[in-house]
Amino acid sequence: PLDTVKVKRFAPCFQAPLRTARAGELPLAGCCRKRASLAPLRCQVAGFFKGMAFPLASIAVYSSVVFGVFSNTQRLLSQLRHGDAGRAPALADMALASTVAGFVSVGIGTPVDLIKIRLQMQTQPLLQVPGFPVYRGPIHCFRTVLQKEGIAGIYRGAGAMLLRDVPGYCLYFIPYAFFCGWTTPDGCISPNPSSVWLAGGVAGAISWGTATPMDVVKSRLQADGVYVNKYKGILDCILQSYQSEGLKVFFRGITVNAVRGFPMSSAMFLGYELSLKAMKRDQTETNP
Repeated sequence: PLDTVKVKRFAPCFQAPLRTARAGELPLAGCCRKRASLAPLRCQVAGFFKGMAFPLASIAVYSSVVFGVFSNTQRLLSQLRHGDAGRAPALADMALASTVAGFVSVGIGTPVDLIKIRLQMQTQPLLQVPGFPVYRGPIHCFRTVLQKEGIAGIYRGAGAMLLRDVPGYCLYFIPYAFFCGWTTPDGCISPNPSSVWLAGGVAGAISWGTATPMDVVKSRLQADGVYVNKYKGILDCILQSYQSEGLKVFFRGITVNAVRGFPMSSAMFLGYELSLKAMKRDQTETNP
């Protein structure tokens, strides 16, 4: 739900061309508002969960790849620099591992985000305008975008996502390691669950808060193209957004982003650390 609110705050209102067949006919946007006001409460509540199915189905793969790439890159760098893969990584190693994880995440995350945003922006699926798509679900949305826009359409906004995720993951994993070490008592080999939960939440709030400006640009680029192609690229999107709405547009939704980032990231890191502990324990019991 918070992600839907975030996308609605970020992306401008993209409208289909006005209908002019009969005098006095309402524009599509006005008609949408009228229909929405008459919609049952159940439909209005369901609107907050639009586009959830595809991210829910892919989040396990996405997160495992990102965390796996980060941790294995760290181990590789420690092995190459110090000859010991288990050695605590230096700050430069964590930054480089975060950068690699950010690059890899774009390949998986861009199509998922595109489909999620297109479904979230489709506020009135029952209204159909000839020549314009109405997405019936994530698979239909993926097929429609692929047919109409090709692979380039599926990866629309990838450049903006890269500029968001590379620094975003640096400000995700590095603060986590710092706060985890700071809250872990001396003498403990690994952080306790409460330390992991707190450090993960703080890291998520920092990362998503600082990523907001480029997240705004990415969301606008991915929401673009349904009815008209308003933006020519990242720079054009930044310039048009600034000229029409000012500098504050790039910080729109920063509170929602930070609030959303805390519980999401705390759960992510806690699940990751507990899973690692469980697998290591099983491995020790199997091979004493």
